[in-house]
Amino acid sequence: MNRRIQAYFDHNATTAMDDAVLDVMLPYFQGEFGNPSSRHLRGMAARRAIDQAREQVANAVGAQPEQVVFCSGGSEANNLFILGAAGCLKPTRIVVSAIEHPCVLRPAQELARRKLEKWDLRRLTVDHLGQVSLDDAADAMREQPSGLVSVMLANNETGVIQGVAAIAEKARGHGAWMHTDAVQAFGKIPVDFAALKVHAMTLSAHKIYGPKGAAALIVDKRLLLKPLISGGGHENGLRSGTENVPAIVGFGAACELAKIRMTEMTTRVAAMRTRLEQGLIAMGAVIFGLGAARLPNTCYFSLPGIEGDTLVVRLDKAGFAIASGAACSSVTPGQSHVLEAMGVEPMLARCAVRVSLGSTNTPVQVEDFLKTLGSTAAGLRNMHMTYGLETT
Repeated sequence: MNRRIQAYFDHNATTAMDDAVLDVMLPYFQGEFGNPSSRHLRGMAARRAIDQAREQVANAVGAQPEQVVFCSGGSEANNLFILGAAGCLKPTRIVVSAIEHPCVLRPAQELARRKLEKWDLRRLTVDHLGQVSLDDAADAMREQPSGLVSVMLANNETGVIQGVAAIAEKARGHGAWMHTDAVQAFGKIPVDFAALKVHAMTLSAHKIYGPKGAAALIVDKRLLLKPLISGGGHENGLRSGTENVPAIVGFGAACELAKIRMTEMTTRVAAMRTRLEQGLIAMGAVIFGLGAARLPNTCYFSLPGIEGDTLVVRLDKAGFAIASGAACSSVTPGQSHVLEAMGVEPMLARCAVRVSLGSTNTPVQVEDFLKTLGSTAAGLRNMHMTYGLETT
């Protein structure tokens, strides 16, 4: 473990598991190790644990337990909706926002590349704040019959919250199936499946202080999806394979805690974010999405003239963990497609870094971060390791 880390500021990438979540998981690694498909006592105990977790996940977002399909992660859940729905519909148009996570964009692109049953892919534009254009959404569905629409509830880089309910209303009016990736939003802002008016929604455990390897697709019971994984018919035939009982149990517990703690935690985190951004603005930082409704914990900014990757490495050595762009897609480095869609100038986009606060952060850490950032930025500029811009 890296003992240098003084402050973990990368909660949009993942969160540390809550002690209470770990406690409920532990029995299912050894004592209660049964296969939930078995009909003996150990198997039935595992099945009851999954059923309880399904209720906890559903209750946290105003859904019904039978609408919850457990998956291995948000990427699988997003793929299950897009490819699974496409497998049951006549190819028409698939509409996604230009700022979606790659696990939405790439399956959509796959549909558009098919030689047989080819879908027409339409990307929705965003404004300079990173907000999906409602007018463009209406145009996209009016131009051509649309079968699938997917727009994330909150962007993982900027934290900008999208008008999903309004887009879903337009999608329903055109007979399209509407999905939202709510992975980043859940636990930070209220998320209600019915109020969003969507047909499907993705959640993930490790963003809300739960385990990695557990997620869910919340699905309208009237939808038909073609499974990505066939086999024994688990999860009502939508996701075959022996369930990861400990992770699912932890997911349920994390959802319950998130619902209880959200208001208090987000209020405290939002206050720290406000102080952080005051300090950043004083340094001359450009904050992306500033002025739009955003997740209370997320700040995506650039210090002009200082490359983001360089800043991340220097701050890591100083004990602060932050991100340049989206950590979960760092295998494909380059300019953020989110900032590109927002029209951010490429040189400024190269300077982008993200701070995402969480439950363990403190105001003292924020002050220490601002002090360290200021001295680090000054040192980098003095060493002429950047674009040669004057120190601000």
